[in-house]
Amino acid sequence: MCHRLLPRCRRVKGIINPVARSKSIRTDLAAAIEESAAGAGFRLDDAQILVRDRLLGLSEDLLASRWRRAQPRGLYVWGDAGRGKSWLLDAYFRALPIQAKRRVHFHGFFDQLHRRIHEHQGEASAVESAVRELTDGVKLLYFDEFHVHDSGDAALLTRLLRQLFATNVVLLASSNYAPASLLPNPIWHHLFEPGIELIQTNMDIIALQGTEDYRARPQSSLTGFRSGRWISPDPSVQQDRHTPQNPKASEAVELIVGSRRFPVAAHRGTELWITFEQLCGAQTSSVEYLPWAQQFNHWVLLDLPSFADIDPEAQQRLINVIDVLCDADVRTTIQSPLTLEEFRATTQNRPDAFRMMSRLQLLQTQHQFQP
Repeated sequence: MCHRLLPRCRRVKGIINPVARSKSIRTDLAAAIEESAAGAGFRLDDAQILVRDRLLGLSEDLLASRWRRAQPRGLYVWGDAGRGKSWLLDAYFRALPIQAKRRVHFHGFFDQLHRRIHEHQGEASAVESAVRELTDGVKLLYFDEFHVHDSGDAALLTRLLRQLFATNVVLLASSNYAPASLLPNPIWHHLFEPGIELIQTNMDIIALQGTEDYRARPQSSLTGFRSGRWISPDPSVQQDRHTPQNPKASEAVELIVGSRRFPVAAHRGTELWITFEQLCGAQTSSVEYLPWAQQFNHWVLLDLPSFADIDPEAQQRLINVIDVLCDADVRTTIQSPLTLEEFRATTQNRPDAFRMMSRLQLLQTQHQFQP
């Protein structure tokens, strides 16, 4: 009898111990994150190490879920801008040895979600069908820059969260907001309270409370969004012959998205020149911003006024477009009669404008000749 069982015993010996494999992957992940940090020229600070360790715990939970039925809890990482949340979660996500994973950004994912819902219009379960298609085969969904500013998105985002948790998709999210502070406008905040409850029930919440703003570190070279400029006039500055000339009226063209036409100041190859009124005064949204961010690698936004002089809808469009351009890493040049610090002062009455300002702070400031 023993001789008959021996072959089976040998096969059992060949099985990889799940606990040992989990520890090995944890070690490899930690090493990969440290290597990414070293490549970027820094070492993880104490606050980042705490979050890293929780991420390593999440990887163990994800791997262990293959052998046990317990559903891993998601992880919601929040903190001030520039503390390295997205960098850390990106490094972890790249190194995580799981194929069934997907990284999304708020605007891009919601654009896809709206399109899928439209394809299922008329169906009672249109939202559920759309979410199922977008997350088919996904075990871990990484939501970078999770935020809620638009009251119209609150109900849809709540349904999205409910569907994700019901279908055992593990959610990883980075955010500048604690869950209870999402949709900060006090008039509309109650609309997302059901979504906040879902996050608090199904996700572990950890704050990255570092003190260093890594965006302020000197960069050896500037590319993409960081290579853009904030240009304000100064009569004491000599005219710079290298500064591109603003478009002439004869350069005005229209961009076509679907059945809609959008006038812009100029279209110079892969460079888009557009006035604030054309971009944010019109009924635009991420439906336009996302394809334009792929089509044009340099945007020049003209005539940006004081934030306080902009109506709330146009303010929201500006917040959204800066978010899209930063995430897509598109070089962005802004011309305004105000300096960047003067513009910042005009945003104080809108609490959710700080995310936009944290991005605009990455731009190089330049004073331009004023005739």
